Amino acid sequence: MIYVVATLTTTPGGAEALRAPAATCIAETRKEKGCLGYELFQSFDDPDKLVFVEKWETREALTVHSKQPHLKAWRDASGPHLVARKIEIVHPEKVEEF
Repeated sequence: MIYVVATLTTTPGGAEALRAPAATCIAETRKEKGCLGYELFQSFDDPDKLVFVEKWETREALTVHSKQPHLKAWRDASGPHLVARKIEIVHPEKVEEF
């Protein structure tokens, strides 16, 4: 099992603009084989900071997820609103950072 923690910093007000595209992506992702959990949180202190916390059965399932049309749609929608992005993939033996 692996976890993904994706921390996104948006432009001012960008998080609100991403609410609908994120909801669509989350709903579709939760249907994917190997997805054990997919949640989105918004910072209390910084409303322009979003954090996705994902739980996957395998790294392979995550790789398949990365190629799904709903994730591409999310990337296209979120791109203009992102200032920074940090993705950590937490394996039992290591952490990958992007």
